[in-house]
Amino acid sequence: MRRRIAHLDMDAFYASVELLRYPDLRGLPVVIGGGSDRQPMLCKNGRRIFARLGAYAGRGVVTTATYEARVFGIFSGMGLMKAAQLAPDAILLPADFQAYRHYSQLFKTAVAGIAPRIEDHGIDEIYIDLSELPDDTVMLATRIKHAVREATGLSCSIAVTPNKLLSKICSDLEKPDGLTILSLAEIPDRIWPLSVGKISGIGPKAAQKLAALGIITIAELAAADPSFLQVHFGGSYGRWLHEVSHGIDERPVITNSEPKSISRETTFERDLHSRHDRSTLTEIFTALCTNVAQDLQRKGYVARTIGIKLRYEDFRTVTRDITLSLPTADPATIRGVAQDCLRRVPLKQKLRLLGVRASALSSSNSVPHDNGKSRQRELPLTVSPVEQKSPVSSSESA
Repeated sequence: MRRRIAHLDMDAFYASVELLRYPDLRGLPVVIGGGSDRQPMLCKNGRRIFARLGAYAGRGVVTTATYEARVFGIFSGMGLMKAAQLAPDAILLPADFQAYRHYSQLFKTAVAGIAPRIEDHGIDEIYIDLSELPDDTVMLATRIKHAVREATGLSCSIAVTPNKLLSKICSDLEKPDGLTILSLAEIPDRIWPLSVGKISGIGPKAAQKLAALGIITIAELAAADPSFLQVHFGGSYGRWLHEVSHGIDERPVITNSEPKSISRETTFERDLHSRHDRSTLTEIFTALCTNVAQDLQRKGYVARTIGIKLRYEDFRTVTRDITLSLPTADPATIRGVAQDCLRRVPLKQKLRLLGVRASALSSSNSVPHDNGKSRQRELPLTVSPVEQKSPVSSSESA
């Protein structure tokens, strides 16, 4: 059977959801990020006053931006202070992840009504296996795009190719509101001229190393001798580089994937000290634990391992976790275990990031678990310290 794998990517998803709420901002450069204290002010005459990016001061990062803002060089993960230098007059809006999750569920439900074989790949993107459906490819993709717009009022871009690798690349080629169909025969003309960084799995460091070897485009990667790639990148990754440059990807669309962990973390607007900013840190810490517990409960999971993540002012990152004999989704239990993790790390330096993570997940219906009634935790079975010496990029997460 000829494989037809689609990748659907919502267009500037978070920003587009905000534009549904504030349609008067359409066509303007809008950046999403920072804290909730930058909500628009509603005047008595009904007009709204929006914060400007140029007035921002803090350590937040760009969650996303409208296409009008991206022309200034603004991209997701960029520091808001840097973005403010590029487009000081852009509108700045805080992220509203509750709204984004709502619209995410709406578009995925709409797609499932047409093509039920879906792999969830994040809040704003999915893979769809169209192979067993009888309809014409363009007709199917068009129906899906219309269904998404009717359900959400938002546009999406879709690519349909023989595999996930190519579809992921192609869904970005004709944004926004794009529809791209690609066959294997078209790889030399449409894929090979692209930079190697367009391949998901080739990050900045790998792209930089390839460039140092004289390999900039996917065509140059495809022309490289496989043994040469294995010498410089190792056997496994070298073979993978050779295969993906030729459009080879046999990964199936996985319709029943389970999350490995659920976490919440936040980067502070300023560095916080465990003693001088204790009340602020306590409030943030409690909220993170509560949100992780709510995420677990909403998704029907319990966790045996609870961990914390700290990033100090010098960018050094430390994690600690504790594994319990009885899994839990109770917020008080999670907070207690996370507090035990905190006792195992030095807190003399200021902090720029704090996170809470739940892992070793299982279905809440399949195993006995701590429901919080007794508030008594079982003694930890293991304590696993992990310390990362190199800086790790940070982002504000839902």
